[in-house]
Amino acid sequence: MDAVQEVKARLSIEDVLSEYVQLKRAGRNFKGLSPFSNEKTPSFVVSPEKQIWHDFSSGRGGDVFTFVMEVEGVDFKGALELLARKAGVELEEFKGSGGTSKIDKEKLYSALELAAKFYQVQLKGNKEAWEYVAQTRKFSKETILDFQLGYSPNNGKALTDFLVKKGVDLSIIRAVGLCITRHQGDVDMFRGRIMVPLSDGFGRVVGFTARQMPGDDSGPKYINTPSTPLYDKSRHVYGLHLAKKAIRDSGFSVIVEGNLDVIASHQVGVANVVATAGTAMTEYQLKSLSRLAGNVRLAFDQDQAGLAAAERAIPIASKVGLNLQIITIPSGKDPDELIQKDPKLWEEAIDKTQAAFDWLLNRYASKLDLSSAHGKRTLSEVLLPVVGQVTDKIEQDHYLGQISEVAGINGDALREKMSDTSSVPKRLKKPKNQIAPDPVTNLEWQRTADRLLSLALMLPGTRAYLDVLGPEMMPSNDSRELLIFLKENRDFDGDLKAATALRPMLDYVKIVSLQFEELYGNVDTLELQFEAARLRAKTIEYFVKHSKKQITADLADASGPAEKKLLERARDLDALLNKIKD
Repeated sequence: MDAVQEVKARLSIEDVLSEYVQLKRAGRNFKGLSPFSNEKTPSFVVSPEKQIWHDFSSGRGGDVFTFVMEVEGVDFKGALELLARKAGVELEEFKGSGGTSKIDKEKLYSALELAAKFYQVQLKGNKEAWEYVAQTRKFSKETILDFQLGYSPNNGKALTDFLVKKGVDLSIIRAVGLCITRHQGDVDMFRGRIMVPLSDGFGRVVGFTARQMPGDDSGPKYINTPSTPLYDKSRHVYGLHLAKKAIRDSGFSVIVEGNLDVIASHQVGVANVVATAGTAMTEYQLKSLSRLAGNVRLAFDQDQAGLAAAERAIPIASKVGLNLQIITIPSGKDPDELIQKDPKLWEEAIDKTQAAFDWLLNRYASKLDLSSAHGKRTLSEVLLPVVGQVTDKIEQDHYLGQISEVAGINGDALREKMSDTSSVPKRLKKPKNQIAPDPVTNLEWQRTADRLLSLALMLPGTRAYLDVLGPEMMPSNDSRELLIFLKENRDFDGDLKAATALRPMLDYVKIVSLQFEELYGNVDTLELQFEAARLRAKTIEYFVKHSKKQITADLADASGPAEKKLLERARDLDALLNKIKD
């Protein structure tokens, strides 16, 4: 048995999910309000028998790992680690040789937790540090405890000596970046600074940011933990463990520059705020946020660093499918200053956003003389590399249109320059223009196909309705595979354990069988025949609509025989649509 199966064997899905959703018994299953939408009638269903869940309101579903990934905003590895701890499974037992072991990592986490507690005690005993945190920054005792703020003594190796006395090996202290080796021996990495613990998505301390005390000009204002087996600044999002619920509830996250800005915002109740290490956001960080909400708002300084951050973030956000917006903060201010003056000013700033590319274009346009050839050239040289890295062609075309309109530059000239400019990464031409399905239409297409397949799976008498459907008419790989299986196995009796061909898509098959139980379990067989016919027609309609969108896009670059073939394909689709309506 592997680690995943061991975790599933020890945990019941209803117990895990009940920590997030209030579930009530409904026959063989449990029901509750969807955690992914603001519904009033429960449509979130959990099947203990199948160890599967399905949310009818959003179309999501899967096993216990899928659910934890969705609600916690983590990848599969993160979900496995969380559930393994809950189940009491030692992942080390399932690992091969090499790499940092689970036991080693636990020692690293333990050392960092001890360090955080040590720093917290020191903060209470240092008057200057306490006054800075409690009076200058105006953090309440509750906030100081929530974010585990502390102070590192300025006497060489106080923390190192403390940890050694607690039985922590020096190799562990070095590994997590808490001490460094000098000619006089091992000394504390952080000395005489305000300590801000950095936690992972589960709230475990993985490192620290150390802020210089006021009036101390002996070094950099901030020092971070170096890269360690637990901390990688390119993957870390500060405050995420405390912001996850607020991000999901609000539908967007706010990224600020400073960790103390995050703390100040949370203190006044604006909790969907996080920070990255500086302004250099990475794809991993934005992906982590995208798992919680599809919108991200940047609240960086309105200086050159802020402009550069937006330039870097726009292509990354496009790649991961995020809607990126910019929060404009008054010149010379930061979120903490707005909050100190009046928390409503910060809330108002968050609500007044602008699409990231619009903001970037307007900022540069305001700095340049766009009536001159030099100004137009400079604007194009700055923005075309950004547009060239955007992966979606429609989005890219929209940005080029904006530059053309604002700067008065011919659109064809912009496209030609973008393709010729060496600073713009060359993009290989794809065989076909890929059109992203409309999100709402795609969801309805998937729901319709799932329900049709649930009938065909559980009610063999409806499988004849699949005859006119080809795999290409299904919206996902799993639905295509199940369609093929059902057409090739007309006498399949529904025994999932015996059907080896279904094992690669077993979770999906369980989900559609769960849908049958919930939607059609008590419906008359004759009515289900009519329902199957209706669902077949709707599935074909969605397929035709999506296919014609693709054809319309392809026609833009087609001519001669290729154009003729596409038009014939469009006529065939129209004929198919008319046939099912007759």
